[in-house]
Amino acid sequence: MTALSRTPAAPGELVLITGGAGFIATNVADRLLRQGCRVRLFDNLSREGVEENVQWLRSEHRGLVEFRFGDVRDATAIRNALAGVRRVFHFAAQVAVTTSLADPFLDFDVNARGTLNLLEAIRAMDERPSLLFTSTNKVYGHLEDLALSAGDRRYEPEATVSRRGISETRPLDFHSPYGCSKGAAEQYVLDYARTFSLPAVVFRMSCIYGPHQFGTEDQGWVAHFIIQALRGRPITLYGDGLQVRDILYVDDLVDAMLLAHANIGRLAGDAFNIGGGPSNTTSLIELLDLIETITGDPVHHTIEPWRTADQRFYVSDTTKFTAATGWRPRTNVIDGVGRLTAWLEQFGTAAARGVVGDRVAS
Repeated sequence: MTALSRTPAAPGELVLITGGAGFIATNVADRLLRQGCRVRLFDNLSREGVEENVQWLRSEHRGLVEFRFGDVRDATAIRNALAGVRRVFHFAAQVAVTTSLADPFLDFDVNARGTLNLLEAIRAMDERPSLLFTSTNKVYGHLEDLALSAGDRRYEPEATVSRRGISETRPLDFHSPYGCSKGAAEQYVLDYARTFSLPAVVFRMSCIYGPHQFGTEDQGWVAHFIIQALRGRPITLYGDGLQVRDILYVDDLVDAMLLAHANIGRLAGDAFNIGGGPSNTTSLIELLDLIETITGDPVHHTIEPWRTADQRFYVSDTTKFTAATGWRPRTNVIDGVGRLTAWLEQFGTAAARGVVGDRVAS
């Protein structure tokens, strides 16, 4: 049985990415393939348009991309997909709070039971691959206790709130079926690392953005705002638009993910907050202002009531992961949003499609 102390895998290794046709998966796969790895994408293609990501990867890396159509709720398909794999990136999920409210059973089956299927399949292997599971900042709940003051363009934390952001010492407080299912899944991952010595680690992620993201109101909102602006369509803000998030450019996320696998012997069984941190924050209103500056065109918006479990302020304290690996985000908000806007102008707006509400997102 493989010990937790592992050396980095050599070029030519086989990597499995569940939810492999999605936005983050496409960027991870591209980086791995450029490093000489082989990649197996596992996806049920339930999110419209993701086939284009698979086609793009195949055209860029001929003969090195294997696609398997499958669903994490199918335990047999997961076991078969793990054959010969050295590393696993587990991205397959139901990703929208609104969908979880409409269909909690679907949300649970995909996020919690699907993850348990994967963990059990890995536990049964003689040579266990390392596993990175992506959780969410929603496991910290609504954060209604944070002391905030409303400025003209954003909420500002008062002195009682750490300027570093929310750390992993914050008690978990699942809010919404989505928070419950992702929280349950991550706790299974952490427990399997401790109880069964699986080389597994959890990322509690903030807002990620970048190329190959075709966002919606429910998920991928940075890209959604840009796409709507480029099409000249109004953007709906839920709440007052002052809510603050730390946003992380996808290239920086990929750096962190590769570091997590490379250091799995020291990191296994632990959870890390991953996001842009205090130096990469924006409110919704501020992002609209930035998009106007980049495109040179006015961006129109409407206001709707707050949605269930919306956080007014969330910024990741990434100190713990930085101390463990030396990782820091390298892309600031202005540069990152500018890059995504340029990519969407060249490639993305014609292909961007909505998510079918009752489907599983990759």
